[in-house]
Amino acid sequence: MSEIAPFTVDIPDAALEDLRRRLREARWPDQIPDAGWDYGAEMGYIQELARYWAEEYDWRAAEAELNRLDHYTTAVDGQNIHFIHQRSPHPDAYPLVISHGWPGSVVEFLDIIGLLTHPDDPADAFHVVAPSLPGYGFSGPTAERGWDAVRTARAFATLMGRLGYGSYGAQGGDWGSFISQNIGRCDTDHCEAVHVNFLFATAPDDGPGELTEAEEAGLARANLYFTEGAGYMQIQSTKPQTLAYGLNDSPVGQLAWIAEKFLAWTDNDGAIETAVSRDRLLTNVSLYWFTATAGSSARMYYEVLRPGAAGITEPLDTPIGVANFPMEIMRAPRHWLEGSYNIVHWTEMAEGGHFAAMEEPDALAQDIRRFFRRFR
Repeated sequence: MSEIAPFTVDIPDAALEDLRRRLREARWPDQIPDAGWDYGAEMGYIQELARYWAEEYDWRAAEAELNRLDHYTTAVDGQNIHFIHQRSPHPDAYPLVISHGWPGSVVEFLDIIGLLTHPDDPADAFHVVAPSLPGYGFSGPTAERGWDAVRTARAFATLMGRLGYGSYGAQGGDWGSFISQNIGRCDTDHCEAVHVNFLFATAPDDGPGELTEAEEAGLARANLYFTEGAGYMQIQSTKPQTLAYGLNDSPVGQLAWIAEKFLAWTDNDGAIETAVSRDRLLTNVSLYWFTATAGSSARMYYEVLRPGAAGITEPLDTPIGVANFPMEIMRAPRHWLEGSYNIVHWTEMAEGGHFAAMEEPDALAQDIRRFFRRFR
């Protein structure tokens, strides 16, 4: 068995000074007047965000917040895996592995972990395991090919066994949804149920069927994503190394690449900060920057978007619950999904988008509790 070692987030002062210097000396592109966000990340907004990152944002405060949680590392299948393992004070708490996606990180879970480990009702408590995906954050970078959603799911199942959990649940959004589903497929003896806040499918062969107004809105948003918002996916799934040179060398480039997605994918009023705080966004971006994982995180797209690598073509028999957030980037009608998934729980959420654990931690935690009550 590989050793599990305690881990502390501790970024050197020199790395902080280097970041601030690069931000202050950034070479800015031109922008067409009054272009807004039509061509991509709006320069005035990114300039102000970069100024705040360099002059006002407090990484040390964010680092202290991260270190209030219990961090560890271990090796699984030859890959370093960083994870938060936050045990509830309630001994009968239910084990839950939660997985993030791109362009997220374990920073997504800073607000929800405490809600899960310390609920009002001890009967709803969870022991939470939150790994950084291979190639992401303190798990990164990856050193070989093949770290797709299936291999990652197997690694996380191994991690749960290594931690001594004989039965557990899985939860996730974005890539975390793919990974959680695959944990349910590959570890049927131990993973009892899966909860996701991202689930999508194409129309059945016999057509879309009758759709509600909300379902039509969800499909319109998916169409917008594929026609105007998926360019990042094309480059990350084909030539991630080329992209990595720019993002790994320029914090402004990394900032714009991620901030644009937070504007497009959150339930906001035209500004990211109405959905996710500026400091939380910058903590997430900082984690990519300090760990130099822009390229290795993007490689997951290259790995997953190969035939069979997503692992979701086979039906999932493990019971699954869905929290369906209104501003998710892709939402499918429930009846499109029921032929492939054993859906036993479905909630139409009132507010929130793609980064549900950051945007609506209380609502998501409440839905997770409701779903898993039947498996305790």
